[in-house]
This record gives sequence, C-alpha cells and structure tokens, in this order.
Amino acid sequence: MKFTSPLKSNSKKIMLLGSGELGKEIAIEAQRLGLEVIGVDKYQNAPAQMVAHRSYVVDMQNKDAVLEIIKRENPDFILPEIEAISIDALFEAEALGFNVIPNAQAVNKTMNRKNIRQFAAQELGLKTGAYQFVTTKEQLSAAVKQLGIPCVVKPVMSSSGHGQSTLKSINDIDMAWERAKEARGDASELIVEAFVDFDYEITLLTARNGRETIFCEPIGHQQKDGDYIFSWQPACMSEAVKQKARQMAKTLTDGLGGRGIFGVEMFVKGDEVYFSEVSPRPHDTGMVTLITQSQSEFALHVRAVLGLPLGFTFYGEGVSAAFKSQKDSFAPAVDIDESSFGINSYVRIFSKPESHKGRRMAVALVFGKVGAALKQAKDIIACIKDAG
Repeated sequence: MKFTSPLKSNSKKIMLLGSGELGKEIAIEAQRLGLEVIGVDKYQNAPAQMVAHRSYVVDMQNKDAVLEIIKRENPDFILPEIEAISIDALFEAEALGFNVIPNAQAVNKTMNRKNIRQFAAQELGLKTGAYQFVTTKEQLSAAVKQLGIPCVVKPVMSSSGHGQSTLKSINDIDMAWERAKEARGDASELIVEAFVDFDYEITLLTARNGRETIFCEPIGHQQKDGDYIFSWQPACMSEAVKQKARQMAKTLTDGLGGRGIFGVEMFVKGDEVYFSEVSPRPHDTGMVTLITQSQSEFALHVRAVLGLPLGFTFYGEGVSAAFKSQKDSFAPAVDIDESSFGINSYVRIFSKPESHKGRRMAVALVFGKVGAALKQAKDIIACIKDAG
C-alpha cells in the first residue's frame, strides 16, 4: 500500500470532539502524519487545543452547536474523545456523509453503560457479572439487596469514575445515590453491578484498520473510585487466558465495527474472563504505551483511522502513574524533582488551564520490570507537588 502524506496534496483533517490529555497525544500523532487537527471542547485551552491548528469552545451536548462546527470545518474524520457529546449530532453528521470514528452507532452503544452491557451480554453473549438498571432510590435499594454486598453503582453515562461508588454495606445506599449526581453525563439511570470476585483486571487495547485486528500486550491497572491510578504492561496472565481475552475483544469490536483503537476492560478470575466496559478510543490506562511500544496507543489509533498498517514493536515492561492535584487553582503549575527524569523515566504534564482536587494533571512513565518500575513510579508521583 502506498501512503502519500496529506500535506503533499490537500491536507486531510481530523476533528477531535473532546480535547483532553488523550486527545492531545492523538493530535500530535496526527500532525506527524501531516493531518490538520481541529480541537473542540467545552472549555478554552484544553490540552489538545494547545497543539491543534484551530480550536472551538462549545456546549458539547448541544446538537446544533456541534453540527455547526462540523459543517464549517468539513473534517475527513470526526473522533469523539469523551462520552458527554450530543449523539444526535453524530448520527446526523454521519447521515450527511461525515466519517465518525469508529461509527455513530458504536459511540452510542459505548457511551452508555446500559447500551453496551445489553449489547455485549444479550446480543453477543459475552460473559459479564450480574447487573440491574435502576432509576429511583427504591429500585437501587431493591437491586442492592438482590445482587448482594459488596456491589458497584455507576451512572449509565459518566467518565473517569465520576459518580461511581462501591457499596460495602446497606447503609451506603444513600451515599451512592447522592454521589451518582456527580456524573459527567446522565445520572438519571444507574447500573448496579454484582461484585465480581476477580483476581485482577486488564485493559486490552484492540486496533482495527478495516483489514486486520491487532492487540497490544494486556495492561494491568489499579483504580480508585473508578479512576485509574497506576497501570502496567504487560499484565501477568497465562497464554490461554490471554487468548480468551483476545477472542472476547475481537467479538466485541467486530460487533461494534469501524476503525480505530478500542480499550476493552475485563475482569479475570482464574481461567475465566468477564467483560466490563469498552471505550472506542485510546484509554487512560494505555498511557503506559508511550514508553513500552514503538507505536503508542495514540499512534495506532491514528494509523487505524487512516487505514495504515498497524505493526509495532513491544520494547518491554513499563508502568504509568497518574498525578492528581490536591488543590483548586486557575493558574496551576507543578514542581517536579529533577530525579524524575532518569534514563528510564520521565513525566508528562498535561498543561490543563485549571486544577481542582483529584483532577489528573500529569503522568509519570517508567520503563523497566513491573515490580521495580511500579515502586519507582510511586516515588516519582510522591515527589510531584502542586505549585499553582
């Protein structure tokens, strides 16, 4: 296949609907291939907007506002990078002939936990834990009693753990109901999930370019309240279980269709693999690929969107660790100890225009055997301080 850089003729254009730290890395990889990048988000100076050719600030859930920008810019590819987007705008854009990645229906299924759980469990027959959907506190109480303690409660639409709770007692129901209101999205319906007594959980990055499907090495991760804290690659698992996970990921992504990278989250218990969630875009736990692979998840995403070959070299084990701010600031800055920048480690700052307690502001990356690298990453994070 011959590939001509778009800048040698008419530049192809991608539009990022959502311009956070993951979108920033996509924008950089797209520009390396000569693409023009448009960054759209609900706030100004989002990370990807700082490196995009042009940017817009709009209400991402306003159908008319999103469509107006799409029609004005006429992008070759529309890449939704967050869940809180007007799905009606994406369906209409697709009907007008625009290329939504991976496709509007896949975005619709995956942005809503009810849609994707029913699709995976009922239509594709993938193994999941028991679950129920509720819309009232009374229904929540009944579901918790039926599914048992512990259990997990999540808004059907949310991201980065916002609005999510793990119930360890019946007395936690009121807390979970109130916390659900913190969701970045729709908290009018909740999913209650029976707790899967898993041995570990993984993200399996799965890329499709229209001709082939490839898998990155599985990524292990540790989360707190649904938001990732540490991730490492590869996760330690048997070849047989890895093949089960790959088959599950392929069944799911074949069902969703389209091109791009998918972050498929799974629980593993012994030899059994359970589907959890999927994002049709680069995954936060996949930031570790910035140091472990010749083509990061962001590079693979852009290459898949363009239909380019997806081969890469896995360099070796590595770890990522998120730094979260401990203060509110409209002029955030971080102090980093110079020892963080070693021959096998570095820190990437996201340059977000404001911080609040718990907001992810940077990531530490360490190359090396997982055990030692994880300790080193924790030490690096401990040395980073809010300065703004």
